Amino acid sequence: MDLTADQLKNYDGSDDNKPIYISIRGVVFDVSTGKSFYGPGGAYTVFSGREASRALAKMSKNEEDVSGDLDGLTEKEMGVLEDWEKKFRAKYPVIGRLVVS
Repeated sequence: MDLTADQLKNYDGSDDNKPIYISIRGVVFDVSTGKSFYGPGGAYTVFSGREASRALAKMSKNEEDVSGDLDGLTEKEMGVLEDWEKKFRAKYPVIGRLVVS
């Protein structure tokens, strides 16, 4: 399934009838089983329904870091992002990819 960023926003956990999705480097994961983390009020809700690569690489929950922009990241930060992606792939199903609208 291909999703645009606008479509992805619909899967942020605010609607109990929809799954929760997070994109990492354009790969969209269904993180619904982690609702306590990614759902409303969860520690990582800022990532839900969004492309979160930069924030994960920087270990940041700052709104301005929640994007797919990888420019200027250090080699260490890129390694952190790769580790996050591996963890997500091991724990959550891939449901599609993020596409530019």
